[in-house]
Amino acid sequence: MRIGVLCSGGDSPGMNAAIRGAVLRAVEVHGFEMIGFMDGWRGFFAGDSVPLDRRAVRGISPLGGVILGTSRVQPFLAGRGDAGDLQAIRDRAAEYGIDGFLLIGGNGTQTVAQLLTAAGIPAIGLPKTIDNDLGGTDYTFGFDTAVSIAAEAIDRLRTTGESHRRCMVLEVMGRDAGWIALHAGMAGGAQVMLIPEFPESIEQISEWVLSVRDRGRSSLVIVAEGFRLVGSDEQVTRDGLDGFGRKRLGGVVELLAPLIEERTGIETRATVLGHLQRGGSPTAFDRVLATRTGIAAADAARAGQWGTMAGLRGDRVEMVPLAEAVGRLKTVPADRYEEVRLTFG
Repeated sequence: MRIGVLCSGGDSPGMNAAIRGAVLRAVEVHGFEMIGFMDGWRGFFAGDSVPLDRRAVRGISPLGGVILGTSRVQPFLAGRGDAGDLQAIRDRAAEYGIDGFLLIGGNGTQTVAQLLTAAGIPAIGLPKTIDNDLGGTDYTFGFDTAVSIAAEAIDRLRTTGESHRRCMVLEVMGRDAGWIALHAGMAGGAQVMLIPEFPESIEQISEWVLSVRDRGRSSLVIVAEGFRLVGSDEQVTRDGLDGFGRKRLGGVVELLAPLIEERTGIETRATVLGHLQRGGSPTAFDRVLATRTGIAAADAARAGQWGTMAGLRGDRVEMVPLAEAVGRLKTVPADRYEEVRLTFG
């Protein structure tokens, strides 16, 4: 059997470990051939590929980024996913002699995997995204690293904030789901966590900040980039569009900080963590999870379990139908937010 591996969407810590786990299992145990496509679907259509064997993946687990590169190039050249698009992928796969795909990515990538499988083009998904917003799995690899980086930033901001009696506001990633803000805020002891799922008013936020001041402390507010104030219909955006044609988010912290300062009289400073959350070496948790995911995907290919994704359920990696993983984002449920919100201020 010959399997093609490609990555799509934003990079996420642990992708190299997933590739290594899949290659070692597939090549060394099952006797498969593996081929990797550079920069995702761009490499697939451009003929830019590399063989993947033990030597190719040696020592890559602790590395950040991804050796194959990734991109937001769409697999459907006509942009519709119609019969012509699918036939183009089928024909190109035949030229490579590929029997199936391992697709490493988030919701969009796993949706593509489902479409391919439904069209008779075998595919298995490996779930990565720092946002942890993909269904069918308790955690995606990359999330733990992003949370750890954000929590460290909170620790550092707290000391400087306390020294100057300032309110510090930190913006982290999270377009539609606030998992990073929630978990990093809990880990770092932030007094306020603002996430896209649950708008809050500037009056309430200011009340929390003043409550912290009245206890003799300095506030640390963590906000996801997709957060909206009560009464606002739009998320804060920057110029331009992202690779999916959506407005670029970012800068909500620049809106919040002056509003907080104006209403509380407390000097307030804003920090945007940005792409630091994606970079650097993955945590041990992400390396292990990604490796196990790769192994499970290779085993699933041998068993013919196409149309599935290697999801973490409790402490087990299980192959779940792609239909369970895609179609809707996994957002923070109300009870999870409420249990933390009661401690704000």
